Amino acid sequence: MSYSRVVGAVEIGTSKVAVLLGEILEDGGLNIIGHTACSSSGVKKGVITDLAAASDCVHAAISTVEKSAQTRIDEIYLAQTGRHLVGSFNLGATNVSAPDGVIRSSDVSTAKEDAKRKKLPSDRTYIHHIQNPFSVDGRQVENPLSQQGNRLEVGYWSVHGDSQTVSDSLRVIHGIDLDVSDMIISSIASGAVLLEESEKENGALVIDIGGGTTDYVLYRKGYILHTGVIPVGGDHITNDLSIGLRVGRKSAEEFKLKYGRAYYESIDREKTEWLIGDLTIGDRQYPLAAITKIIEARIQETFEIIKDTLMDADIFEPSEIASGVVLTGGTSLLSGIDEAARRVFGIDVRLAEGPGDISKELQRPEYSTVLGLLHYALTGQEEAKEAVKPASILRRLSSIWSLD
Repeated sequence: MSYSRVVGAVEIGTSKVAVLLGEILEDGGLNIIGHTACSSSGVKKGVITDLAAASDCVHAAISTVEKSAQTRIDEIYLAQTGRHLVGSFNLGATNVSAPDGVIRSSDVSTAKEDAKRKKLPSDRTYIHHIQNPFSVDGRQVENPLSQQGNRLEVGYWSVHGDSQTVSDSLRVIHGIDLDVSDMIISSIASGAVLLEESEKENGALVIDIGGGTTDYVLYRKGYILHTGVIPVGGDHITNDLSIGLRVGRKSAEEFKLKYGRAYYESIDREKTEWLIGDLTIGDRQYPLAAITKIIEARIQETFEIIKDTLMDADIFEPSEIASGVVLTGGTSLLSGIDEAARRVFGIDVRLAEGPGDISKELQRPEYSTVLGLLHYALTGQEEAKEAVKPASILRRLSSIWSLD
């Protein structure tokens, strides 16, 4: 019998906790053997605010999926999100050491180390060092070894997070005596499973809109060029509707799901929608225009923040995002959201579709991140080739505060 290991992909979100179990076989195959999703607790804008509540919720979800699959998890791959995540581009360089100008592995190592030399404050920790292309004397190359030149350069998109926040997410998993083998930023996990290699090569922008955060990743020429997190998601739309319409959050959520559209149309002025719809005491009508205008304002603002950020970084080039925008996450199910994105970005937009060889339920956009985590468990860090391992983070943090 071939050896296999069981990997748990865990996303601790603002609205939900999603757990996906995958059995990875010795021959490289992957069987999805269980999944669950439940309402989250103790999490706000992607950050754990109540460790005990979040732990209870995650532990219950993991226990449920283990019982359903009748197996135990060997290791965990954990998603990371939240405004505390910050990315920056760092360039490393070295003069080629050999007299004949032939680049050797020592030159490559020196350039990489130079790119990652930036030290962080004690309250910050690296999560990803994402390698970009090499260049030799200004000429981009995939593999510089044995090539000839005078100067070797390599860039990294390096992502770091708040040490306490990262520690809290690790504590949740360690609380049930499981090891976190790797942490992957939510946007990168989603992009890994939603895009073909050709789409990454042509350029693509993946936007994952969850309950409390919106994560995004920009690909160009097959590489991750930029990542970011906005502390706004579907829950904020619900809150806007609750305030704007003067109804409770439950009614606001129902309005969003039943009648919501991500952009306003003039015909909305002629329509009204009932709060309950059964003409009972307290039931009343609301203008559809009010609902769509409120949603449009929040969605448009979110997309414009992403676009403005990329423009400020001088990397929003529509001609270099030929594969367009891909929308995923639970809030991407909102009617008309693809059209709303198209109006802001001015390029093709499509809604995410999960792999066709899995169940219809798991193809839903809210499972993109955990599917991406399993992708990394199966293939390794293809894009984030030099991710910082959770074990090393814990060792460093243990010297700052107790993890008991």
